[in-house]
Amino acid sequence: MFGVLDDAGIDLEGLAGLGGAVDEPHELSGDHEPSRYRTVFISDIHLGTPGCQAEALLDFLKHHPSDTLYLVGDIIDGWQLRRKWFWPQTHNDVVQKLLRRSRKGSRVVFVPGNHDEFARQFDGQHFGGIEVAHEAVHTLLDGRRLWVVHGDHFDGVIQCAKWLAYVGDNLYGVTLTLNRHLNSLRARMGLPYWSLSQYLKHKVKRAVNHVTHFERAVAAEARHRGYQGVVCGHIHRPEMRTIDGTLYANDGDWVESLSALVEHLDGRLELLHWQPRQRVGDAVEMREQPVGMPA
Repeated sequence: MFGVLDDAGIDLEGLAGLGGAVDEPHELSGDHEPSRYRTVFISDIHLGTPGCQAEALLDFLKHHPSDTLYLVGDIIDGWQLRRKWFWPQTHNDVVQKLLRRSRKGSRVVFVPGNHDEFARQFDGQHFGGIEVAHEAVHTLLDGRRLWVVHGDHFDGVIQCAKWLAYVGDNLYGVTLTLNRHLNSLRARMGLPYWSLSQYLKHKVKRAVNHVTHFERAVAAEARHRGYQGVVCGHIHRPEMRTIDGTLYANDGDWVESLSALVEHLDGRLELLHWQPRQRVGDAVEMREQPVGMPA
């Protein structure tokens, strides 16, 4: 994607070329005409892992064109690719889709996370029309300024015990494998997608407390820097609320929640969940579930 080798020898330019460019790769049928948005924020795609829901993301991007697209970190999972190479055609299709979005006139800004931290060394550079920035500032239609950052710097596990983060990442991968098998069974039974990993995280008190501390820390730093809000990812938990007068928005992920934050043309912010319902041949019927905006 970036025409260089990272520290692990990953050919980032080659990722975008695997399988060749396709004009409209694996874009699945939707049930409504696409609406244009002023801004779309997505993060934690984790390309290069079996847990990445690339087909769902391709369909979401098809139905949500925007003037600006922010990629808020962990787009490519360098941690997993170092351990074991995994790069199916659908992951290549996502890279091609993002590059094509830029070529067609959208501004695409990539803010690297901890899993794709190799890209942080390219802060301020452009690759394939995609801007790379360690952090960004987005101005809403009403003039409010939002700090856009992945958020891993506010994770005590990442900062104080990175080895523990790697262990947790492996255990998380096991949970996602179980999650895929469970949802294959649910699909055969005609049941909607359900995230086992999200359910477990919401039930474990320490995990809930960790998320709460993370949210408050990120919002406090945004307020300290003079911003009216923050958009981040990292913890795979979509959320939008006001914390001590500062807007906190987490756009979620494309492993568990299948969610994104969007700014409508009239300036409204909304969290969207893109929910796979059932498979019919090679097509997936998708349903959009809006989540309310805080007052």
